[in-house]
Amino acid sequence: MPVRRILLLAPFKLRMRALRSVERRIISRLPKDRRLPALRRITPITGDAPRPTGVPAAVRKHNLDRVVTALDAVGVPCLRIPAADPRRTAVAVQAGDRAAVLAVLAGWERLGGVQVESAKRREDAAVISVSWDDAAYACDVEFWAERGDTFVAPRPNPVADEIPAEEQAVMVPEAVFSPFADATDTSTYRTRPVFATVAPERVRFPVDAVYTWVDGSDPAWRARRAAAQPETAGPQSANASRYASHDELRHSLRSLHAYAPWIRRVFIVTDDQVPGWLDTSHEQITVVSHREIFGGEGVLPTFNSQAIESRLHHIPGLAEHFLYLNDDVFFGRPTTPEMFFTSGGLTRFFPSPGAQMGSGPRTDDDLPVNAAGKNSRTIIERTFGVRVTRKMRHTPHPSRRSVLAELEQRFPAEVAATASHQFRHPADLALPSSLQHFWAWLTGRGVPSDIGYHYLDLAEPETPIRLAKLLRHRNVDVFCLNDTDADPATAREQAAMLREFLPAYFPAPSPYELTGPEAARPTYAPAHVEVGRQPSRAGTGAATGAPVRPVLQTQQREKARNAARPAAPAQKATEPTLHP
Repeated sequence: MPVRRILLLAPFKLRMRALRSVERRIISRLPKDRRLPALRRITPITGDAPRPTGVPAAVRKHNLDRVVTALDAVGVPCLRIPAADPRRTAVAVQAGDRAAVLAVLAGWERLGGVQVESAKRREDAAVISVSWDDAAYACDVEFWAERGDTFVAPRPNPVADEIPAEEQAVMVPEAVFSPFADATDTSTYRTRPVFATVAPERVRFPVDAVYTWVDGSDPAWRARRAAAQPETAGPQSANASRYASHDELRHSLRSLHAYAPWIRRVFIVTDDQVPGWLDTSHEQITVVSHREIFGGEGVLPTFNSQAIESRLHHIPGLAEHFLYLNDDVFFGRPTTPEMFFTSGGLTRFFPSPGAQMGSGPRTDDDLPVNAAGKNSRTIIERTFGVRVTRKMRHTPHPSRRSVLAELEQRFPAEVAATASHQFRHPADLALPSSLQHFWAWLTGRGVPSDIGYHYLDLAEPETPIRLAKLLRHRNVDVFCLNDTDADPATAREQAAMLREFLPAYFPAPSPYELTGPEAARPTYAPAHVEVGRQPSRAGTGAATGAPVRPVLQTQQREKARNAARPAAPAQKATEPTLHP
């Protein structure tokens, strides 16, 4: 029986111990170029790892709506209330309606498929949790006792433990109750006025996401790059691994949809490339050409990510607050906007506890990331008289357009030089991923924070073991899968690992993906697009007259998409709104 099969039959902890022992005693003695392939062949990355039962926000809403609908059907008044855990939902019912609630639960259990949990016997339980898919996203039914003219909660909640017994109910959007709400969810729920306001620690402003993406398999793009590449370009500045695509963007968008549903819009910045599987007609997706954000600045075409990053704040219609991501960064579990911003609008940033950019001056031999960090350090030291040394983690970078615009105004020569370099250059600045964090911090607009995080270098021999553990435990907020320099054989191993790991971690397609034959269009084939103007949609916060996303020209494709997409729910009247 193959070693991989034997290990797969072993309990997970025993399997990991055995693999670690093999890695230390045998794999480490092999030639360096053989270590990763050898360990990958015997490591079951996916194995028996648990698979998600669905997209968390959808599972959460499904559990809530089934409970509310059933209670309404039997005449049991219920109120939506905030839960301490943003992943869960909660409703309040009067303790006097316990018998009717228990009858509903009993009926569900006879049908099967439901999970009903309580700390005590149901006849005495203060709270009963109900779920159909994943208990982590259960709906908690709380039994509130009537004391005189007041209803009293059986447990603390984030807003109020007592409410008047006689008070008019109001209808409130789901986003008011929890930060882990889908930005497109228009559902409203019955509650009391005290629960209709947002807590002061909550983020109330819209947050967008920005990706920079390139497909290095595009022949036309490769030709442009070859024509522009100088003979003096260093191996790091023009390294092909910087442009290799292993379908990371598809799965990063799946992670965003699953674990950051509060994102308002997603902007994908490309060199006139559109992934073949991307539904560019989706209302939350905007594909942005380099030409749109560079205008008459810089030099195009550019193959320098730092040059592209220096122009992100020029994206039309982009929110003031946004997350900047590379496509090798993924959300690993449910997140909230408060992980990335304070309620007052400050950006959070995540310094690496151990990674430093080096204490000496910048040299032409520095890695591009270190050179850019040292350039940031020079500006910070010259302006504020303090010296920074730490790198930032490879996470989503919380950003503000106004801070980036201010840096461009304060240091026009340095920013313009960065935009003009077609390949990475020792004089480049890393604006959103380094300089803006230090600048925001020292001007009172940013704060250092922490986040559950993993960084994996795909070229490291122990990566298969680390991927298996990450898939098994799903215990970090964000992670980065970085494909650093590699020879062709190692690059093939990296691609194979990603093909195994990414669909296992993110099996559910996002609504941004096409389905059917049209999704088979080659990834690098540019869509025929028009860039025009359109009025802003109500509630999106986009400026009137913002450029529309690229629209595919084939009417049949548009018709097929609309037919496949479920009809939007009827708009309900709402009271307060979270994002005006």
